[in-house]
Amino acid sequence: MSIFELEAESRTDEGKGASRRLRREGMVPAVIYGADQDPQSIKLKHSEILKRLDHEAFYSHILAVNIDGKVSKAVLRDMQRHPAKPVVMHMDFMRIDEKKPIRVNVPLHFTGADIAPGVKAGGLVTHDVVEVAVDVLPNHLPEYIEVDVSGLEIGDSVHLSELTLPESASLVELGRGEGHDLAIAAVHAPKGGGDEEEADETAAAEGGEEAATDGEG
Repeated sequence: MSIFELEAESRTDEGKGASRRLRREGMVPAVIYGADQDPQSIKLKHSEILKRLDHEAFYSHILAVNIDGKVSKAVLRDMQRHPAKPVVMHMDFMRIDEKKPIRVNVPLHFTGADIAPGVKAGGLVTHDVVEVAVDVLPNHLPEYIEVDVSGLEIGDSVHLSELTLPESASLVELGRGEGHDLAIAAVHAPKGGGDEEEADETAAAEGGEEAATDGEG
């Protein structure tokens, strides 16, 4: 079965006690809602869910959730994990309407760091943002957005406004107005090099001049 297909069963038992019983039976309690339909409580096999969690695309892809033989298209909206054990406690799925945009978090994939001029000169690449929230039609939903840093010199950065987005997609952060064009990646000078080294040399020189002046007095 594809990692984007899930077998689920409807459930009528509610509450914390019912959820604990489901987990003991190897099931994950969940709910699916949206698309102008009533929320529905469902359960899924924990072992099958675990197989999918290692796939990055699972978190941002359209999923086919088969509930008692009826398939609903949905995206994973939320997932609660046990704080200390590899156990999924609860999942939320949101049904989609293919004609209406949805808001999802999409991971960023950074490429070209190994050939960036700034890196070759000894600089270090930092990733300040690793995923972005986008509004996009379901059919245009990307598994990830690529960020090319191959042209960055030391001191250069890439901002949200420079991302290449899929058709119909817009960045939620940019829609908040001026001042939200965040830097998502940058190349910094190594510690002890570049401007810092010059500053140290200047401080040392000034210190020497002060010492000489004190000696004259």
